[in-house]
This record gives sequence, structure tokens and C-alpha cells, in this order.
Amino acid sequence: METVIRGAVIYFVLLIVLRLSGRRTITQMTPFDLVLLLIVAETTQQALLGNDFSLTNAFVLIVVLFTLDIGLSYIKLWFPKAGLALDGSPTVLIALGKPDYKQIRKSRVTLDDISVAAREQHGLERLDQIRFAVLEADGDFSIIPESSAET
Repeated sequence: METVIRGAVIYFVLLIVLRLSGRRTITQMTPFDLVLLLIVAETTQQALLGNDFSLTNAFVLIVVLFTLDIGLSYIKLWFPKAGLALDGSPTVLIALGKPDYKQIRKSRVTLDDISVAAREQHGLERLDQIRFAVLEADGDFSIIPESSAET
């Protein structure tokens, strides 16, 4: 029973910490982020398993973690507001060609991050060619170009 409680507590602590830390994707990771991820993974492994490295304990933890994940997906399906709290909502960073510096700072992204996404998605060279830039809940950018920029 200790394994189940330990697994559930660690799952929710990591979920909260990751939710509070922002919406960076793997492609936006810095070397610091990677090192932090590796340290968290090792620490989490130790916290989950404790001194019991048996296969049984590992199987129980795997089942608990997947059950929690599946359970949360159903909760998000049945209660959309819970989904917003768990996953967040899209954030408009540029609207009608004008950067929203407050949202950009709050989201911890830079205009350079937005410019990179605009170049990669649409070949846009300047910020004024962007009609809307949205930071999606999954950490990806959606860029909607000005209609004149597409031609």
C-alpha cells in the first residue's frame, strides 16, 4: 500500500510542479532544462521505489502511474474546467501584429522564440507579418500570418 500512496503523491507533486513551471516543449529545452530533468528523474525514481527494487514494486508503480494518468484524462473529459486547470489554456502573444509584452513575460518566452516559430511554420521574416501568435497549452506556437504575408 505504501508503494501506491508514494506513487500517487509523487505523480501529483510532479504534475503540479510541471504545471507551475511553464509550457516549454522538448524543442525549447536548454542544457539547464535537460540537466534539471535528469536530476528530477533520478530523484523521483528514488522517491518512488524507496529501498524496494523488486519487480513487483516496479509493476505496482507502473500500474498506479498509468491508472492515475488515465483517470485524469477522464476527469478532464467530464469536467472541462479541470482540464483547463491541469493543462492550461492557449495564450495570445501577438494580436493583430502587436506583441502583448505582459503575456510574453508571463509565459516566459521571447520575441526570438516567436520569430523562430514564424520562420519555421510560414517562412515569415518579421514580427509585423504575424497576425496572431498563440502559445498553445502544450507549449507549441501557432502562428497565423497576415494575409498579405502569404502571397
